[in-house]
Amino acid sequence: MTGKLIFLDIDGTLTSPGSNEPPASALAAIRAAQAAGHRVFLCTGRNPAMLSPLLRYGFDGYIGSAGGYITVGDRVIYDKPMDPEEASEALRLLHGEGVFCTVEAKDGTWGDEDLGDFLSASGGGNSEIERWRKALAEDLNILPMSQYDGRPIYKVVIMCLRPEQLQPARDALEDKYEFCIQEITDPSHPCLNGELINRAFDKGRGVERICEYLGVPVSETVGFGDSMNDLAMIRTVGTSVCMENGSAQLKREADLVCPAVEADGLAEGFRQLGLC
Repeated sequence: MTGKLIFLDIDGTLTSPGSNEPPASALAAIRAAQAAGHRVFLCTGRNPAMLSPLLRYGFDGYIGSAGGYITVGDRVIYDKPMDPEEASEALRLLHGEGVFCTVEAKDGTWGDEDLGDFLSASGGGNSEIERWRKALAEDLNILPMSQYDGRPIYKVVIMCLRPEQLQPARDALEDKYEFCIQEITDPSHPCLNGELINRAFDKGRGVERICEYLGVPVSETVGFGDSMNDLAMIRTVGTSVCMENGSAQLKREADLVCPAVEADGLAEGFRQLGLC
């Protein structure tokens, strides 16, 4: 029997948000699944630079930048940065409304200089907020926006306090870019955060592109995620899994809810699905 293709989000799914160290149980399950003939891919909003510390664990490829950059083994099969003029317009409109931004190239990330103060005051949050808070706290090479050098951008991460701050950018760009906004999990700290993702790709179409490249039916795929930027993947894969620590909407749409990432949830999900 042909093995399945397994797709794993990172923050809040494979690892605690912002961490590059999966639980030992998750690594054991992944290796057992690969030994059984399955192939395991990362499927993440992180750009290649920010996901690269996890590649030492021997994944079969990855969907990075929320679907904008895809590899199978050592081969790049999809590479689509933002149009430079559209990226510039997005930043102009967002900054004009006081929206905090980070921009992600393939090999670098730049953030607004006062983003750290904004996050420090934002209180609790979802896995994406926690990822950025930890990334800034640990100085994971997020450079000041003033040092952005013009290299191609794949994704813009946005954080603000009010939905109306996003409206001018929505009016100008929503026909070409999805404004993927995460659920607010702590009403006492209603920080909105999300991403501008090119409508030419998403995590679900990333799954389809790898399936087409490898000649594997989409029905033979499994996807694990926790946040709203995993929704397209969850809706595409043959079998979908949401972590217990994940978005309420994602749990409703997933075929299975497994324990939280910190409770060996990934390994338990693999066991329940007979992947290892």
